[in-house]
Amino acid sequence: MKRWPQHAPGWDDDNNDGDDGDDRHAWAERYGRVRAASVALCAPLAVEDYVIQACEEASPAKWHLAHVSWFFETFILTEYLPGYTEFHPRYRQLFNSYYEQLGEVFPRPARGTLSRPTVEEVQRYRAHVDQHMLALLAERADLPWPEILQRLEIGLNHEQQHQELLLTDIKRNFAANPLRPAYRQDLPPSPSQPRPAMAWTDFDGGVYQIGHASLDEGFAYDNEGPRHRVYLEPFRLASRLVTNGEFLAFIESGGYANPALWLSEGWARVRQAGWNAPLYWERIGGEWWHFTLGGMAPLDPDEPVCHVSFFEAAAYAAWTGRRLPTEAEWEVAAAAQDLVGNLRETGFLKPVVAPADAGLTQLYGDVWEHTASAYLPYPGYRAAEGALGEYNGKFMCNQMVLRGGSCVTPADHLRPTYRNFFYPHERWQFQGFRLAEDAP
Repeated sequence: MKRWPQHAPGWDDDNNDGDDGDDRHAWAERYGRVRAASVALCAPLAVEDYVIQACEEASPAKWHLAHVSWFFETFILTEYLPGYTEFHPRYRQLFNSYYEQLGEVFPRPARGTLSRPTVEEVQRYRAHVDQHMLALLAERADLPWPEILQRLEIGLNHEQQHQELLLTDIKRNFAANPLRPAYRQDLPPSPSQPRPAMAWTDFDGGVYQIGHASLDEGFAYDNEGPRHRVYLEPFRLASRLVTNGEFLAFIESGGYANPALWLSEGWARVRQAGWNAPLYWERIGGEWWHFTLGGMAPLDPDEPVCHVSFFEAAAYAAWTGRRLPTEAEWEVAAAAQDLVGNLRETGFLKPVVAPADAGLTQLYGDVWEHTASAYLPYPGYRAAEGALGEYNGKFMCNQMVLRGGSCVTPADHLRPTYRNFFYPHERWQFQGFRLAEDAP
């Protein structure tokens, strides 16, 4: 049983007779919007910025632009467009991220060694793929359109994932430069408002349904289903995210020097890597600053803490006598909330102070929220056949689930069931957390 959607949204099986121009025209427009957004995100970069790779996790911007084009070429054009010829035969290996069933993969840590193809050549590659994707969508031949549009939907969501990674990786790459250059100097100032006090929302225990249910709910990745039942004990969630100032109190209390607070692997990482603060924090003139996509800025104690690992989040929770929520608890809470928040469209490109609204806030946007849940398959999950089955399923080991999106996530890319996942030591993603506890 495949867990990818069997039909793309907007496709009518009864209209699979070649007379579907309006529908595919809408898909072409959406394709153009998503592809243009990736290029726009790179507009502030100098040509030298496209090539650097400051760490293994952070890929060069040039690689991201090429890889998402490779995805459309490999999984759609070479399969379905009659007479299609690959732009360059070696790109099939060079820009393959991890699809081992398709052949050799160029080593991820070495992506920053590739001066060629040039940025201009990658841009021509994107134009080549775009030209032929639009030609395919205008094709009048009798082709398996439901399958093609299903893959197109996956590809568009895949490119949105890489748009988020583009900004995340640009920040990591720029932070490695002693000049601390700004990605953009025209970002809007953060909202000026007092931090609301932390309150608690109670949830009843019982049986709940979580996970993506059907195509009627729109697109979802295969790891978001099947929908299934979970039993939860009564629990409470904090009304907002943990802030910089609150995490600073943990630091000043000796949190990074107290092994009693840390999981064993986390404590080993603290000692090995010399962690004493979140990633991008720096002491300058006796004050804490941090690096942002707008350059260096004084640390705002009321903004959500960001760029902390699962280990740091768990240690902080232990320090407070509380815990991190499970992904099921988070989803039960988020499913009842509107999908609004500080996402990429707000333009801040950084976490901002929580609104003063009553109840739960910041469930969407600002930072990906750490949960206490390991990234594992849901009951009944089976990965799709073929190389596309490698998209999510093979990573279900030794990683932790994060929920809710961040300040660089496109708003139309999220849903309550969305499961992100990273290794527990990683910090370069826009990651933070909220607290949970068992209800009394």
